[in-house]
Amino acid sequence: MKKITYFLLVGIFGLMAGCSPSREKTVNTIHSLEKRLFAPESTSFDKVKADSLLMMYEIFIKKNPKDSMAPGYLFKAANVAMNMGDGSKAIMLFDQYLQNYPEQKKAPLCLFFKGFVCENVLHDFDKARETYLLFLEKYPTNDFAKDAKMALMNLGKTPEMLVKEFEAQRKADSIRIADSLAKIKKKRR
Repeated sequence: MKKITYFLLVGIFGLMAGCSPSREKTVNTIHSLEKRLFAPESTSFDKVKADSLLMMYEIFIKKNPKDSMAPGYLFKAANVAMNMGDGSKAIMLFDQYLQNYPEQKKAPLCLFFKGFVCENVLHDFDKARETYLLFLEKYPTNDFAKDAKMALMNLGKTPEMLVKEFEAQRKADSIRIADSLAKIKKKRR
């Protein structure tokens, strides 16, 4: 199956490179692939469709870097790579967005998602910490600032560690509440 997928992708890429499709054809192909990949009736993730879509995004961006659609396609490409679990590719695409379109509205999200990928896909906690801190420095009032702070607090912790911390905090809170109630009852007497 992997060989078929590989040959299919090589074939599509060869056709695209050889025919050099127009901008409009490329956009139509992208929209068609997006509809098929993200169709509500889809019950599972289709890697072949995702690879094809990612490749088409990259073709468009390479041929049309100044086009108004390029930043959006680059952001989508990075997200497809991230959701495919291809952390290196996602980081490369997020970095490309940050370098080429730093003033675009998705730049803060690209930086946040870069940290997310470092943390959750690549498990590079040092790079994740560095990226989240840069995000907080550059975008302290962004909607994702609270998430970045939470990620920094929990960086590298396993789900079991988080559950233990939560249970310990809940127990400490219960003791504090019980103590406060006991003090209130004592004062009323």
